[in-house]
Amino acid sequence: MPLNEDAPQPLFFRNARLIDPEAGTDTTGTLSLANGRIVARDQAAPPAGATVIDCAGRCLAPGLVDWGVNLGEPGARHKESFRSAGLAAAVGGVTTLIARPDTDPPIDTPETLEFVRRRAAAETPVRVHHMAALTRARAGREMVEIGFMLDAGALAFTDADAVVRDTRVMARCLTYARGVGALVVGHPQDPGLSAGAAATSGKLASLRGLPAVSPMAERMGFDRDMALIEMTGARYHADQITCARTLPALERAKGNGFDVTAGVSIHHLTLNEFDLGDYRTFFKLTPPLRAEDDRRAVVQAVADGLIDVIGSFHTPQDEESKRLPFEEAAPGAVGLQTLLPAAMRLYHAGALSLPQLWRAMALNPARRLGLDCGRLTPGAPADLVLFDPDAPFVLDRFTLRSKSKNTPFDGARMEGRVLGSWVAGKPVYREGEET
Repeated sequence: MPLNEDAPQPLFFRNARLIDPEAGTDTTGTLSLANGRIVARDQAAPPAGATVIDCAGRCLAPGLVDWGVNLGEPGARHKESFRSAGLAAAVGGVTTLIARPDTDPPIDTPETLEFVRRRAAAETPVRVHHMAALTRARAGREMVEIGFMLDAGALAFTDADAVVRDTRVMARCLTYARGVGALVVGHPQDPGLSAGAAATSGKLASLRGLPAVSPMAERMGFDRDMALIEMTGARYHADQITCARTLPALERAKGNGFDVTAGVSIHHLTLNEFDLGDYRTFFKLTPPLRAEDDRRAVVQAVADGLIDVIGSFHTPQDEESKRLPFEEAAPGAVGLQTLLPAAMRLYHAGALSLPQLWRAMALNPARRLGLDCGRLTPGAPADLVLFDPDAPFVLDRFTLRSKSKNTPFDGARMEGRVLGSWVAGKPVYREGEET
């Protein structure tokens, strides 16, 4: 069901628990939609001709903006396709996907970017925007044509987890990006220390005999990038901050007035290194899961607004690449359908409120990327998710819409069920209906 621009039917949501990340409120009210936009809040009666949807006290919030998704195409359609990822997103309440360029071939030319944009528009029911590679072939040697890629529609530039080792090349990329106003997304890791690591260094990794990396590798990579940001003045986003030791450096960078934001994956907020205990490869991620103290510190950083964005970092891997010894297994987990219920773990634990979660999962990523979604303000796009934060279920990975089923939450008891998703005022998923 591709996204199209035909005028949708006016809708009126009543008895809704409105989660407004912009105002930071969680209140009961109504929401009126017309022509693909939010037109009014808290009207007493529906407009003439509008279809009324009774939310029965369930939560209505901006659709999630998931920053850092691997869509599989081109090169790994057997792991994920535009269509399967789009359907998983719709079922998971994700209405905007921000795709990574770590495909095969990478998205490093205007022609490749144009191809994936056309494919996404034709195949997915949700909105899809693309990041482009920062260097050709993500090899860290030669900068891509950033200006041309911006003109072709790239929202940001990143080599994903392929860290640019050559500091001079990285400096040139940042200097050029500063000149054209482009956003650079870095992966803060020291590549020498983190190469081949399957776990975070410590007692658990030693007992399990796993190759490990110190949390300082993240701090060192971040410190290098901040020195380059101070030198160039470029706009920068750290894709994943997962360690307590990196947080003071992030706070200093923001305090110094650098144009810097940071993200974290939902898995690093809800899981820790002990989940690796029995060598379950679905828990092998990049960077690896951290100590519980790190997890708690990063959750608090999200609550304080120091870390700006929460994403799924959806990375589909097939059975063959996961059913290997832990050291050899491919890293990554799918997350489009589990982002919302996993986030509910933080809500039910009292660590983050719903407005705080939606600030990090919808409003902040949209703002940083220059998109006008992620809000419940009149005039904003009518991209919405209706969900029950308390609905319990046991996750069966084979019910996921993604082609790949590599989720660490398989068999887990979870809460938070998506009841419906709308993009530009049109339903892309309703519980009990085929998408």
